[in-house]
Amino acid sequence: MMRCEYAHDDGAYVLGALSPAERTAYERHLAGCPACREAVAEIAVLPGLLGRLDPAGLEWISAPPPAESRVPKLVESAVAVRRRDRRVGRIRLAAVTLAAACLAVAVGLGVNWLPLGDGGGSGVEVRMAAMQPVRGAVPVSAEIGFNGTRSGTQVTMKCLYKKTADYTKAYTFRLIAYGPDGAMEQVGSWVAAPGDDVTFTGVTRFTRSELLRLELVRYDNTPLLAYDVP
Repeated sequence: MMRCEYAHDDGAYVLGALSPAERTAYERHLAGCPACREAVAEIAVLPGLLGRLDPAGLEWISAPPPAESRVPKLVESAVAVRRRDRRVGRIRLAAVTLAAACLAVAVGLGVNWLPLGDGGGSGVEVRMAAMQPVRGAVPVSAEIGFNGTRSGTQVTMKCLYKKTADYTKAYTFRLIAYGPDGAMEQVGSWVAAPGDDVTFTGVTRFTRSELLRLELVRYDNTPLLAYDVP
């Protein structure tokens, strides 16, 4: 079977390493490729996990980092390599490595979080509340729930997608969290088609008291649903 030419782009897509043109092309590809949609869903939780990493909290399990962090240079290098040869699987390897690091830190710090698609296996019952349309009727309905951790908030969302005249194929959706002083971060992203029933679980660095608002936005960053945290 012929290998998908986009097989190594899921990590770069989720981590925001694609250029606007590359991202648009990849999202068009996702609409017709179940394998790539599944790959994106598996690592969609990464942005939220990475946003929660605190270098100060890692001192007890690792040597002190150099005065000048190498992370920006490593990211730039990974993106440059991908652009030179998109067939090389280094971006996916980097994403997997980052995921492993996040998991190690989560375990070491005792953080409680659910992987994407887990049906509440942590045994914690999450109270769900309905998200509201931002403007007019939208083809998506969703419920949102929270589970506070020591260093952030676990967010669970259940979405239903219906088919309309304007919504007939799979699109990318994102969940954005807003905190104090205008701060914001992407909790995760996924692809959904009309008729899908999606349960999404991600994490944000904002604690339960800091989390102010959550928005479900579509591929062009148009807000569809919102929930103002009481």
